[in-house]
Amino acid sequence: MISTNDFYSGATILVDGEPYLVLQSEHVKPGKGPAFVRAKLRNLRTGATVEKTFNAGEKIPRANVERSEMQFLYADGDDYIFMDNETFEQIAVPKEILGDDVQFLQENMDVKVIRFEGRVVDVELPPAVELTVVETDPGLRGDTAAGGSKPAKLEGGAVIQVPLFVRVGDRVRVDTRTRQYISRV
Repeated sequence: MISTNDFYSGATILVDGEPYLVLQSEHVKPGKGPAFVRAKLRNLRTGATVEKTFNAGEKIPRANVERSEMQFLYADGDDYIFMDNETFEQIAVPKEILGDDVQFLQENMDVKVIRFEGRVVDVELPPAVELTVVETDPGLRGDTAAGGSKPAKLEGGAVIQVPLFVRVGDRVRVDTRTRQYISRV
């Protein structure tokens, strides 16, 4: 059991028999009435994101999930093959579980595979990845870091906003959680 006061980003809980990952939580003390916790949760089975409100101090059962370090090997049709770093066992994860995160996957990338009741429910990418820009509009003379931004297509297919000075062939660091440009590498 975990108290709602102790929620943290990344905690896994059971709500109505379904496993949820806590994305954000906020403890609210209104001027009138009891305190409560507002949490943003992602269902580990369906991927749906919901906001729920809990009474402060309420006890919620933890979801018993297993996290294992794995390495992405290759894509095989709609399946993505990962290898356990300790046992060298290989598993196939369907594209539906990865969703748009497949755009950031690179061969030999280490990820965390999350299983609930023996079934893969999510794959956590590293917080940031380095990718090559394959398509973007040319910059104009005098472009600076303080200027505007433009769309750029990265090697995995993701399209993000980058500063005007970024050119085709540049390597950029991207935050995989927010899908935003961090820096040029």
